[in-house]
Amino acid sequence: MGKQSWKPGNMLNPVPAVMVSCADREGKPNIITIAWAGTVCTNPPMVSISVRPTRYSYDMIRETGEFVINLVRFDHYPDIHCDEQGGAEHNDRLIRRMLAEGGEALKVEGVSVPGIAESPVSIACRVVEERALGSHTMFLAEVVGVTTDDRYLDETGRFDINGTGLIMYSHGEYFGLGRKLGKFGYSVQKKPKRRRK
Repeated sequence: MGKQSWKPGNMLNPVPAVMVSCADREGKPNIITIAWAGTVCTNPPMVSISVRPTRYSYDMIRETGEFVINLVRFDHYPDIHCDEQGGAEHNDRLIRRMLAEGGEALKVEGVSVPGIAESPVSIACRVVEERALGSHTMFLAEVVGVTTDDRYLDETGRFDINGTGLIMYSHGEYFGLGRKLGKFGYSVQKKPKRRRK
């Protein structure tokens, strides 16, 4: 079995596919699909997204310093190709359906920009730092609110995020969340003591 050395590139996959909603100062909304999103810190809760300056949403996020990360389900897959043409017409119907008309806009506590009502989780973010890195600008943001869909609460009131049908992005392709293999801390969790005979 051989190995090859390739030029440096982003091979860290899979990553979550998210739809980020934002708005300009006048309140005109937009949605952009982003794969470069991640957790940065637990306390305070912080995330980052990276956006190409050519994207229509880029100036909106810089203007207001706010955005909402909306997690994406299997049934959102036909909608995830948004803001690829710089706010082109094919995106307008999606925005009207999800953010503007028919009561689909979701008020997310902590920010003035809307969330996507169809999303199982909407994470309100306020930018604390902006860093131009090359092809993308990274927006480092503090999480100021989280809105969840109570359809995914179990009988104990626990939110079943893994039962929402989340989508992952991996090297140009989209996948559904796979089967459960274990849980965090499995290797160090306490094992039941064996009774002596």
